[in-house]
Amino acid sequence: MMEAFDAVILGAGAAGLMCARTAASRGRRVLLLEHNTQPGAKILISGGGRCNFTNLEIAAERFLSENPDFCRSALSRYTQHDFIAMVERYRISYHEKTLGQLFCDGSARQIVAMLLQECAAARVELRVGHTVGEVTRGDRFCIRTNRGSFEAPAIVIATGGLSIPKLGATGFAYDLARRFGLNVIEPRPGLVALKFAGPMLALCRQLSGVSADAVVSCGRQRFRESILFTHRGLSGPAILQISSYWRAGAPISIDLAPELDAEAFLRDRKRTRPRAELRTVLAEILPARLAEAIAMSWAPGPIANLPDRAIAAAAARLKHWRLVPVDSEGWARAEVTAGGVDTRGLSSRTMEARSVAGLYLIGEAVDVTGWLGGYNFQWAWSSGWCAGQAL
Repeated sequence: MMEAFDAVILGAGAAGLMCARTAASRGRRVLLLEHNTQPGAKILISGGGRCNFTNLEIAAERFLSENPDFCRSALSRYTQHDFIAMVERYRISYHEKTLGQLFCDGSARQIVAMLLQECAAARVELRVGHTVGEVTRGDRFCIRTNRGSFEAPAIVIATGGLSIPKLGATGFAYDLARRFGLNVIEPRPGLVALKFAGPMLALCRQLSGVSADAVVSCGRQRFRESILFTHRGLSGPAILQISSYWRAGAPISIDLAPELDAEAFLRDRKRTRPRAELRTVLAEILPARLAEAIAMSWAPGPIANLPDRAIAAAAARLKHWRLVPVDSEGWARAEVTAGGVDTRGLSSRTMEARSVAGLYLIGEAVDVTGWLGGYNFQWAWSSGWCAGQAL
């Protein structure tokens, strides 16, 4: 027996839950299928368990895509303020941590519970533990799973990308998109730590656990936040941000003295504190362990011993420390997937495939990737809402 619905949504993550409650609240009979044993797995682990559910500073320019204007429509039609209003309606307390990032005061479970309550009120049929084996299309879509078969005139792919495979992430969305003739921009890990080799790796291991304020650049993109040395390389918010723009073999540049004229600073200390050790001088602007490691590799001893050309070279390294990562930490540690289903084949208003009537793709499955700090959840809410309105 094949059950019939108005729409079947594959994936009960952030985008799928939002899409289901939106479509069902408009009177559609919606089936929401999830292959895990519980919905919202990625929501539950996000933000250290407190869910960075959106950002006050959402803007289309803070999303990566081969089709950069695609996200504008969805983000403007269902905004961060719309989602915040829902959170407040459920009396979920929250706070701004930094840079517009909003977190639950309590637990990410509150966000999942809110979305599930919305789905239940709209009479969404949620079924977990359903692994999709085959999707075909005749007059209607037919979805065959390990626990039954279903049909509908519309299907929504909200199964996410490849990041965090321990939560069940797969390339299902890409395989299905290709099967229906859609292009896929090569997926790559995004918002992920970077790895190094050789002397830089040795330095990172020596400084593991040290954090510093910095500006990290790759090409024309730059972020000022903290960096963190680890036993495999570099992490921290600034590194995670730049990783989404980084490509294998490309260099990154680190400014360890933001807003400081490093050469003028070093010349002044040479003049006013000539007997001071270089590590002591650098410790005025850097964490002590980092200052000592840099001084030992450059010129241990009093700053007075540094000729003017060495001062200039040291300042240049402080402001433009050029490094070439050997790799990223990969899918296991990536917070999101960059790349995905090519949005040039989708309607920016409805998320429907232009060449396949009734096929919708939303959330992380598509080639829209936000900055660190709640941007990717907002894309899930916005794209899910738009598809839900169109079904």
